[in-house]
Amino acid sequence: MPRHTTPSESLNPVPGRTIGEHGIVGNLDTTALVASDGTIDFMCWPHMDSPTVFAGLLDPEKGGEFTVTPDLSDARTIQLYVPETNILITRWMAEAGSVELTDFMPHPDTQPRVANCLLRCIRVPRGKVVIRVRCRPRLAYARHVPEVSEYGDSVVFHDGPQSLRLAASVPLLIEEGEGAVHAEFELNPGEEVWFMLGDEAHDPYDEAECRAAFDSTAEAWRRWTRRSTYRGRWRERVDRSALVLKLLTSHRHGSVAAAATFGLPEATGAGRNWDYRATWIRDASFTVYAFMRLGYIDEAEHFRRWMEARLADLDRHSALRIMYAIDGEEAEDEDVLDHLAGYAGSQPVRIGNAARTQTQLDIFGELMDSLYLANKYGRAISRAGWLHVVRMVDHVSRHWKDADEGIWEMRGGKQHFLHSRLMCWVALDRAVRLAGKRSLPGPMVEWATERDLIAEDIWNNFRHPEHGYFVQTKGGKDLDAALLMMPLVRFVSATDPVWLATLDAIRDQLTDDGLVFRYRNADGLEGGEGAFTTCTFWYVECLARAGRLHEAREVMARGVLYSNHLGLFSEELSLRAEQLGNFPQALTHLAFISAAYYLDRQLTDPEGHVWQP
Repeated sequence: MPRHTTPSESLNPVPGRTIGEHGIVGNLDTTALVASDGTIDFMCWPHMDSPTVFAGLLDPEKGGEFTVTPDLSDARTIQLYVPETNILITRWMAEAGSVELTDFMPHPDTQPRVANCLLRCIRVPRGKVVIRVRCRPRLAYARHVPEVSEYGDSVVFHDGPQSLRLAASVPLLIEEGEGAVHAEFELNPGEEVWFMLGDEAHDPYDEAECRAAFDSTAEAWRRWTRRSTYRGRWRERVDRSALVLKLLTSHRHGSVAAAATFGLPEATGAGRNWDYRATWIRDASFTVYAFMRLGYIDEAEHFRRWMEARLADLDRHSALRIMYAIDGEEAEDEDVLDHLAGYAGSQPVRIGNAARTQTQLDIFGELMDSLYLANKYGRAISRAGWLHVVRMVDHVSRHWKDADEGIWEMRGGKQHFLHSRLMCWVALDRAVRLAGKRSLPGPMVEWATERDLIAEDIWNNFRHPEHGYFVQTKGGKDLDAALLMMPLVRFVSATDPVWLATLDAIRDQLTDDGLVFRYRNADGLEGGEGAFTTCTFWYVECLARAGRLHEAREVMARGVLYSNHLGLFSEELSLRAEQLGNFPQALTHLAFISAAYYLDRQLTDPEGHVWQP
């Protein structure tokens, strides 16, 4: 039965941790970040885009966390995943003993079906160890301190309409007025303790049921991982990237979140703190390509259906959004959580995203490319789906000359960006190709004409006036790492002299020891930003396609080292290669999979003249 304690008995909040010190667990509905010291300091519940229940990563004092603290002096901590799974193990190893913490959320395919919950198992392999556990949730984005009440042998945290229930196989002590509970216990070798956190309505599991959930979840993840067809040089890292993407994929909707977090800064102390818990149309073709290349046809098909549903939702007067909520509804407008201190003091902490109303013409190309790939390697598009595509492509045909905010969502006003123009070319090109391959009706002659006009516009108006290489904007001189997409979408040959000059200019002006910056010019936002991890792997693939395999392999070797200790990539990196931005970043894992797939194939047969899809 839970016992109440006074505030003086409670444990002090743990200081903040760095972004890269975390692993991730989840159940294809939501995720939790687990720090290398065993603390869960970021989790949204019950969905990935729901309010947080733990946000200590954004404010160690107010955000809330779930800590595990073994009484082991001079202990070394290590983290690893159970192979081929998203089950995370944190170990403390000392002379006096060792402790192993296992974190996971039951997989939705467990049999029998297990309720949505977070399970934590603490085991002592060696020695006799005293362990302290504290659960201090702060529901609704940490706006209030919840009330805590007994519920049989468990406790319930209440905050308005939401409540969470915590159960354990050891007594829980309620901290009066603190909105927290803790437990202190001693374990002998081979003994273990379980904690279960979930919705109030779900009855706690006993230890046997928890172990069964672990076994079933591990097997479900192994079955999924073993479906991968990739057997190349970076197999374990590719498998981990695929597992991350799967965690960011909604098993209900098929959409993929850009990242699991919000508010983590692109540069500490600056105001570039965005919410990435939404699905960007831009990621569409990368997602479909990655899943298809690894043999995950069902996932690619589920995502394609989600995208087609977004097209079907449009009427003749509405435009495709650049991003959507995970369930396909309109993404939330931007708001500020001004009661949170922010990661490393980086404010404001934002939820929602004001960029949802921007015009970004490139999304049509990425969407059309994904539909083309899905039709090439998966199922044929329906007639109704094709009619939606025709309407979308006609829109591109009419508006490709317009200015927009571009792929990087700049807030300094609309411009004519090469990448946007390029992706309008892709939209028209893939529509012509798909119509021809599937004998689908459409104004192919008109589309092809507009496609060729875009190509001429790019070649004539988006070149450096002195050096001749491609540039970011019409009539400009600045470079942009988004140009790396040009050979990847087959607009220009990977060995064309103009493209090679562009690739060298990107190397000279935007790279630093394998780090690749998106651009160097002003973007209408305060403060700077780090290197963009996705661009490193675009750069690798461009080098490989250009036949510069030694360079590609060297940059690849550096790029993989810029992941964290578990192989997870953040959105950006500081000049010291420290993780910045939202985490883990889906687009980077997608780009890594693509680069690993292509580079491995070229290294295996460098003289084979493999067709470059």
